[in-house]
Amino acid sequence: MVDIRIKRVYDAVSPEDGTRVLVDRLWPRGVRKTDLVMNLWLKEAAPSPELRHWFGHDPERWVEFGQRYRQELAQDSAAVQTLCDLARKGPLTLLYAAHDTAHTHALVLADVVRHAVRS
Repeated sequence: MVDIRIKRVYDAVSPEDGTRVLVDRLWPRGVRKTDLVMNLWLKEAAPSPELRHWFGHDPERWVEFGQRYRQELAQDSAAVQTLCDLARKGPLTLLYAAHDTAHTHALVLADVVRHAVRS
C-alpha cells in the first residue's frame, strides 16, 4: 500500500512523514530555507504559473483546475515519476503552503501519484 500524505509547510514535522517534498513553485512566505525540514524541492510538480494565476485559489474553479492540472502533469511526467519512485520506497509527504487545505494542488498531485504507483 502506498503511503502518501500532504501537509502544510507550517505544520509540525513528524517521524511518520518519511520523505518530505516541497511541491510549490514559489518558496513559502515567512519560512526561512534553513527552517523547513524537507528532502527535496520539486518545483516541477507544481502547477504552471499560468494555471496557478488562473485558479487564484477560487473554489468555484476547483474542478476545472484539477482537470487542467492533471493534463499538465500528464504532459510532463518526470516530476510524477520522481514522486512515484519516492513513494515506492516508503512514506512520502507532499508539502505545500496554501491556506486552503480543501483546494490545494497537493491533493490532486497525491491522487495522481497514488494512481500511477498502483498502475
